[in-house]
Amino acid sequence: MQGMTRREREITDINEIVRILDKSKVLHLGLVDGDEPYVVPMNYGYEFVDGKLVVYLHGARRGRKIDVMQKNPKVFFELECDIVPFEGEVACKYGITYASVMGRGVAEIVEDVEIKKHGLSVLMKTQTGKEFSFDEKLVSVVNVIKIDVLEFTAKHRPMPKM
Repeated sequence: MQGMTRREREITDINEIVRILDKSKVLHLGLVDGDEPYVVPMNYGYEFVDGKLVVYLHGARRGRKIDVMQKNPKVFFELECDIVPFEGEVACKYGITYASVMGRGVAEIVEDVEIKKHGLSVLMKTQTGKEFSFDEKLVSVVNVIKIDVLEFTAKHRPMPKM
């Protein structure tokens, strides 16, 4: 990924990155459909496996997103939290505070039932903070998408001093 322009906003503390991943609830998934960008908002779950970020998504068994991923599994994602608008004395001093994580990876439509169960459990834990288990019947009606994240960055824009 290209380096971050506003280095003073970069977050490198893994605990702060985990806080953002825990607090955010919607991931914006970017795909490339032929020569056209396609972005889908989705609920997500995440875990770190051997120090690598893994993201899980779920959705319908068929549809545009699945068709696009099968043709091109390269994805980009972004999620954010702590959104607070602020005002300024002039137009260019208005803005929004935020904390965000974005990255790129490779998406896989999971076929293995046990990995699907695990992915859905991770997703529900991220979304609700609660433990859930899934049986084979439940996982058979949805697709689970696993994204092996190749690289990611995090940043924040704090409230400016007024």
